[in-house]
Amino acid sequence: MGDSKLIQGRYRLLELIGRGGMGEVWRARDESLGRRVAVKCLKPLGPSHDQSFTRVLRERFRREARVAAALQHRGVTVVHDFGESDGILYLVMELLEGRNLSQLLEDNRHHPLPVEDIIEIADQVSAALAYTHQQGIVHRDLKPANIMRLTDGTVKICDFGIARLGHDIGFTSRLTGTGIAMGTPHYMSPEQIGGSEVDQRSDLYSLGCVLYEIATGVPPFDLDDAWAILVGHRDTPPRPPRSHRAEVPEYFEKIILDLLAKLPEQRPHDARELGRRISLGRTTPAYVPTVVTPQPVLRPEPTAREVRLPSWTRGMTTGHKATGAGLAATPPDAGAGLTGEWIPRPAAGRPDTRAPDEDPPAPPPETLTALAGRHNAGLSLGRLGRWAEAGEVHRAVAAEREHLLGPDHPDTLASRYEVAFTLSRTGRAADALREYKHVARSRSLSLGPDHADTLAARQEMAYVLGQLGRHFDAHQVYTSVLAARERTMGPDHPDTLRCRHNLAFNLSRLGRLEDSYRMACDVAAARARVLGPGHPDTLVTRYEVAYALGQLGRWPEALQTYHEVAEARAQALGPDHPDTLAARYEVGISLGRLGRSGDALQLYRDLIDDRTRIHGPAHPETLRARHGLGVNLGRLGRWEEALAESRDVCAIRERVLGPEHPDTLVSRREVAVGLGWLGRWADALTEYRRVAAARERVLGADHPDTLASRNDEAHCLEQLGRGAEAVELYRRVAVLRQQRAAGGP
Repeated sequence: MGDSKLIQGRYRLLELIGRGGMGEVWRARDESLGRRVAVKCLKPLGPSHDQSFTRVLRERFRREARVAAALQHRGVTVVHDFGESDGILYLVMELLEGRNLSQLLEDNRHHPLPVEDIIEIADQVSAALAYTHQQGIVHRDLKPANIMRLTDGTVKICDFGIARLGHDIGFTSRLTGTGIAMGTPHYMSPEQIGGSEVDQRSDLYSLGCVLYEIATGVPPFDLDDAWAILVGHRDTPPRPPRSHRAEVPEYFEKIILDLLAKLPEQRPHDARELGRRISLGRTTPAYVPTVVTPQPVLRPEPTAREVRLPSWTRGMTTGHKATGAGLAATPPDAGAGLTGEWIPRPAAGRPDTRAPDEDPPAPPPETLTALAGRHNAGLSLGRLGRWAEAGEVHRAVAAEREHLLGPDHPDTLASRYEVAFTLSRTGRAADALREYKHVARSRSLSLGPDHADTLAARQEMAYVLGQLGRHFDAHQVYTSVLAARERTMGPDHPDTLRCRHNLAFNLSRLGRLEDSYRMACDVAAARARVLGPGHPDTLVTRYEVAYALGQLGRWPEALQTYHEVAEARAQALGPDHPDTLAARYEVGISLGRLGRSGDALQLYRDLIDDRTRIHGPAHPETLRARHGLGVNLGRLGRWEEALAESRDVCAIRERVLGPEHPDTLVSRREVAVGLGWLGRWADALTEYRRVAAARERVLGADHPDTLASRNDEAHCLEQLGRGAEAVELYRRVAVLRQQRAAGGP
């Protein structure tokens, strides 16, 4: 592949930047869009793999690549494209400039990283995991080499899906150049080692191992023998991090040790809870952070505004966490039409060839109309959540408007404003900040510092500063914008209240939880008075009030507020609106935090019914939700119902996805778990063996999923009194794991 400088007529390979067991990584240029990318070319299969295996691998690659490409979060590496060229599979990803955590430790001579950096890294990784786990995706190979810290401080998790692909192919993964083999035992959870079910809490355990190492300089079980390391994960409590390094904060040591609990149920329930615990443990920083915030930022649906408000106010920022998960977002409609009042000027770098007394040529009306249409098309793509495509459209329109109208024309700046908006939505906060600064500076010079358009750009600057973790800087900008809005618009203007809403959330990120709660309550009351208690903006702030209550540990009040928001949204927006479903989901979270699992189970049943009605009974998301329902039934001890639910889901997945699809096999394993809890070990053994045999055919005998299934099989043999067979199977699994950990065949 290295000899081919152009892949699929589009991606030109420029420089080899990594080589390892799975293939090569190239710095490349996307000739179609003119952007720099990274292209990962996977090593071709050897002659030992037959055609049927190759077909399965290719399909698995396409499926995993689609999963990775669907992830849109600033804490996850963006996959732009994938395919096959001359028999070699390739991935096109964003080009990351920075160092992974393993390299940072090597650069630091394996001394621990600064405490402030460790906590920020934990904050950001927990946010990325919260997002990916919400999509039903477990990484399964989280380790320092798979976590990158970019030059601007942003932290990204790499190799979702692709990490497991390396196991399928049978190679070790060293594409990062760190020399750490995939599947290294230092970061494996006890359930991975013991063959139990692996869910999102396995990733939390692996994250605990990573945080322990970057906080102390050594992994939690720093032993030479791979098997001894695995036994340590399974049986030995880790030394407290503060015994290695006293400056680790006590609350953070407690978080790490909780992540390293042997039993999944003793760890934080999910990554969202982890992020909240980190936030609660942090006090107001004495320095200006330079990294991103820990959870995905979402924006509300467009709502009706007063006639006097400019069109760009639609869909403006309403604050982190306030809109909940899965909400649709609409970008500001900045300058959808051309004003016709601006004198065009040459773009930078283009000479003005007109005579001194010659009037500037008017751009052709049909060209301006076409650009306005393309601008609106970009807005439509944003409304559909297709932010990367929307950004490409707005960039192209901005370039043409600058050429025709000049760099400071309102319509040029409107397009650049939209470019910044899409950058913030695709995790490129630093690039978004540069664009917003340019727009704010230009609007201030041409329109004045207190003009509504100027203030809009400055407020978005503050929002992006928050995304970058620079909450002190964001606080200063928000405070300045708020003073200008109160001076020019009044304290109850919707734009003023929107700024106060954002300021309230930023206070929580500075550790000022009580101040944040009080301001959110004030904004909610003002919005109810000005806009009405059922207005979407009012409900957004009440949602933020509920979130603040949760941060303060006031869960009964949070539950009540989420209930009220969910009911109000159902009336105002409809029961199937994403905002309504998001509030109902938060009700379930609150019920769980209050130990009301029975009530939470009923709520999840209702949500599944709605997903079935909206997406259909065989949709993967519906089936994933039903799988979760079966798991929760088991946790409540209702194993007969759990078994029936798991069997039904397994049958549908087998019909829709195929008998050897990973999701089907996960459901079949859940059937076996239920049979085991009901004491039907012979039937469970049959199911476990079916899963193990299928995984061995598809993935290979030494793949971790196959080995986990063989451990399940051995456990069943033990329960059936067939101890000698169980011991022999455990021994075979241990040998295969040691070979894989050592990078053997």
